[in-house]
Amino acid sequence: MKSAILATTISAIFALSGCQGHGTTNNTGSHSQLGSVGNTAVNIESGKDYHSFSNPEQISVSHLALDLDVNFDKKIISGDVELTVKRMQEEANTLILDTRDLTIKGVTANGMPIPYTLGKEDSFLGAPLSITVPEGVNKVTVTYHTSPQASGVQWLTPAQTAGKKHPFLFTQSQAIHARSFMPLQDSPQVRVTYSATIHTPKDLLAVMSAANDPDTARDGVYEFAMPQPIPAYLIALAVGDLKFKAMGKRTGVYAEPALLDAAADEFADTESMLEMTEKTYGPYRWDRYDLLILPPSFPFGGMENPRLSFITPTVIAGDKSLVSLIAHELAHSWSGNTVTNATWRDLWLNEGFTTYLTYRIMQMVYGDDRFNMEAVLGRQDLQTDIDSLPEGDQILAIDLRGRDPDVVFSNIPYEKGALFLRELEQKVGRANFDKFLLNYFEHFAFQSITTDQFLAYLDDTLLKDYADKLSVERIHQWIFEPGIPQGAPIAHSNAFKVVDDARNQWLNGEIKAQDIDADDWVVHQWLYFLNNMPETLSQVQLHELDQAFDLTQSKNNEIAHSWLLMAVENWYEPALPRVHSYLVSIGRNKLVKPIYKALSQTPKGKELAKKAFAEAKPGYHPLTVKANEGFVE
Repeated sequence: MKSAILATTISAIFALSGCQGHGTTNNTGSHSQLGSVGNTAVNIESGKDYHSFSNPEQISVSHLALDLDVNFDKKIISGDVELTVKRMQEEANTLILDTRDLTIKGVTANGMPIPYTLGKEDSFLGAPLSITVPEGVNKVTVTYHTSPQASGVQWLTPAQTAGKKHPFLFTQSQAIHARSFMPLQDSPQVRVTYSATIHTPKDLLAVMSAANDPDTARDGVYEFAMPQPIPAYLIALAVGDLKFKAMGKRTGVYAEPALLDAAADEFADTESMLEMTEKTYGPYRWDRYDLLILPPSFPFGGMENPRLSFITPTVIAGDKSLVSLIAHELAHSWSGNTVTNATWRDLWLNEGFTTYLTYRIMQMVYGDDRFNMEAVLGRQDLQTDIDSLPEGDQILAIDLRGRDPDVVFSNIPYEKGALFLRELEQKVGRANFDKFLLNYFEHFAFQSITTDQFLAYLDDTLLKDYADKLSVERIHQWIFEPGIPQGAPIAHSNAFKVVDDARNQWLNGEIKAQDIDADDWVVHQWLYFLNNMPETLSQVQLHELDQAFDLTQSKNNEIAHSWLLMAVENWYEPALPRVHSYLVSIGRNKLVKPIYKALSQTPKGKELAKKAFAEAKPGYHPLTVKANEGFVE
């Protein structure tokens, strides 16, 4: 099997690093029988956010009111944030906020300065902002500005956009990057409502993860409101030359004019996805569901910012073959946005549930064949990470103490989490499991929960109702132990048998590549064909494949990725110019990182990587730079 299998799998398309002793002590989760066993093993305090300085168990922020100016010349965001606070402990008088690389100009309450201190900077947590809140005060205002190097903000020149005429700005808050463009309690267990006034150049449009008005006048002043309480990592802003096109009653797409029609056509099934999800898992609670198509430097496949998912243009393939990304971001409206992980250790509660829902949505909209193909590819992606990650990182309830939470984003929380839920579904029956999920989303709506809280809920529901079919020990194995439990569900796809036969016949010299009947293959079959090639192919074999199918020039970014990775690993020189152009034109980590890693294994490869990285770095997102700079040192 290839050493770096990559597929149009549900998780691969998406999606998406010393903190011990910092953070809150708010223990939001009760200890179920399962959770206690797991937490004792690793000595982790359930509900404690090891990646936040904030103290919501003493004073909690409930609302943000932003008034911000976007300055493209200086590459800074400046202004005020008014924080509405509530004393959770009567005697508490110090509010602690998270910041990173922010310049604090002052803090006031009722128009008067109040004391504050900015603590020592941590390498990735940033610095705590401690504010003395006077007695009887429930609102404080912080005046500040960001750094041009803010980790959660990317500034793009006109040349780096599709239209080439106007600059572009977008934010990316997950996991702990919201603190780089606003001071707040940057923990997923703290949920806030927010309002915002955003000042921009008059010829640009601002949009946020809030109520957006597609017909708003372009006057450089934009007002937003988010009435549902959300965690900090879901607060998002984008500013650019954006237009809107409706796709359904509650769905539409924002994009630069050059991409608008193609995006609307590609994602035309979004309304159908929303309606089918509602029928099975309960009402959509966020009013509208729109998409924002970002420039290709966006480091992830998508980001589930409520009401307005941020989407990479790399999934606009022209044939809807990569739209499971849309299903995934939509599914987050239930699992992740409505019911949220309380800490980054609990990410699998977001991504495992969402990946499971994504498969189900794709099955409902596109049928069993597509569901089965994507399930097979997803299982292969999971196995690749199981084979490459240390055992500690193969655990769903991962120990992230002292680590950048960005490292949690692997196929473990996505595909292993989904596979665990698929086993529960198979053991209790699909209808019963759907009922369980419907009740789960209702029970925990607009709450941030821990693994322990989920397990306590499982104790009271499925484990009680299906004690003859479910085992505490088995569930414990899934969540707190590495690897994939023996006997886990296996995915099968009849559509891949013809692919296996063709590949094997070609590898055995029984047929030529040009004789492979692939005219009717869908993208998933092509990826399965490429991703399951031997690690080593001869130059003659690579040339034959390329001549037969023009793989080096593939317009599908997923197919191109798999082929170019194969070309690098076998140093197929005719494809190397495309490797360079691919790396400098796309900033999506899932596509570029494996190629940089493969290039770094040889002197010639590292030379190519250094050249591409140097050219691409000014247009890469800070997260993409951080993820890949080690490969070119």
